[in-house]
Amino acid sequence: MTKVLNTDFPRVGFLRFLRHASNIVKNPLPFHHANFERLGDTFELRIGPAASVIFSKNADYLRYTLQKNQRNYTKSKIQTRDLAKYVGRGLLTAEGDHWQRQRKLIQPAFHKKQLQLLLDTMQKVIAVELQKIKLDEAANIHEVFNDLAFQTVIKTLFSGGVTAEQIAQLQRTTEEAQQMMVKELRQPFLVWWFKSSGKIKKHLDAVGEARKVLKELVNQRRASGKRYDDLLDMLLDARYDDGSEIEEQQLIDEILILFVAGHETTSNALTFTCELLARHPQVLQKVQQEALALTRSGADIMTMLKEAIYIQQVLQESMRLYPPAYFIDRVNYKEDHLGDYRLPEDSTLLFSVYEIHRSETYWERPLEFDPDRFDPQQPRQHSDYYFPFGAGPRMCIGNNFAMYEMILVVIQLFSAFSLEEKTTPIQIRPLITLKPKDAILVFHQYES
Repeated sequence: MTKVLNTDFPRVGFLRFLRHASNIVKNPLPFHHANFERLGDTFELRIGPAASVIFSKNADYLRYTLQKNQRNYTKSKIQTRDLAKYVGRGLLTAEGDHWQRQRKLIQPAFHKKQLQLLLDTMQKVIAVELQKIKLDEAANIHEVFNDLAFQTVIKTLFSGGVTAEQIAQLQRTTEEAQQMMVKELRQPFLVWWFKSSGKIKKHLDAVGEARKVLKELVNQRRASGKRYDDLLDMLLDARYDDGSEIEEQQLIDEILILFVAGHETTSNALTFTCELLARHPQVLQKVQQEALALTRSGADIMTMLKEAIYIQQVLQESMRLYPPAYFIDRVNYKEDHLGDYRLPEDSTLLFSVYEIHRSETYWERPLEFDPDRFDPQQPRQHSDYYFPFGAGPRMCIGNNFAMYEMILVVIQLFSAFSLEEKTTPIQIRPLITLKPKDAILVFHQYES
């Protein structure tokens, strides 16, 4: 007997969405959480008279769309259109044959063997940036990590030849463009005003100026004839199957994507990690002991990365509670079904990684900070419901780069410094990524 599928998801009406619009702009997570509590793990949200989005915190549904039936799903227009207009059609925003071609071209540059060539640069940048931490006084650590992560991306891309002024311009442009995009997404009923008032054009013009800076840097490298074995050299060396090299505009698109995806998520994750350690002194003590032992061991960088077992657990647990990419979007090409629900073609799906990572369905004591749940000696496996870098063919290409950078930061930071204990709740600011808010911490010299 054929099973009859339900065509109607539990629904949140458009008027309810409008009533909560001002709060959704500031932080949509409480609104979505209340709907999940009221309606179950999947619901439909009306965002306009004839427009809706399906929200879900069902890990099986997410795994299905990312892996089991991934060919029937594409990224939503949030990325392929809205984000792409600011950063171009690079790997993050590309789809179909164009994505496959770019992924195949770029993947070798992010293999672990290639990344080893960047580790020395990465470590030196981190050492310089961590010197900006002022000891024994309260400061917003996210500002330090934001600069650190951006400097790491740009120095591993360009090695030398980029000025402080150019770095500041690129950083400012990418961050302001993201803020504008968030306003467009959370206030779709005001997009007409953003366009007519010139706000969108202002940011697009700024992105255009940033692209000119990047083009100049690329041309300088080509004209110099020098090799630095950095990411730019790897991209310039890359060849498609027909032997052709990447075109200039596509190269700029990929570099912009690296800026957006390569620094934002890392700085957020590092900040949340420190916020958690300040509230869990026993975990901090274990991190300090491991960091100090690794620093004193005299081992090479790659060996330290492999042996930083507990530090990696801490970072994994931090990204469970505060996943930088806290939503994953997909749209189905053809009619499909999710569990007992029929999914009409061209349905927009938003999966809440934040809710999945905090669900009692998948985790014991889900709201507790417990790095031991990622102990590699334990038999528990979390791969089916842990998505800090996505999953499937479109899993983040820079996941190893990000983990290497974060581990090195934690080793250098906590072999030298300690954190003053903090008890107030951690505050968040969800934008395109999950950002920390008012991450005010006090660092002291570590007395080992």
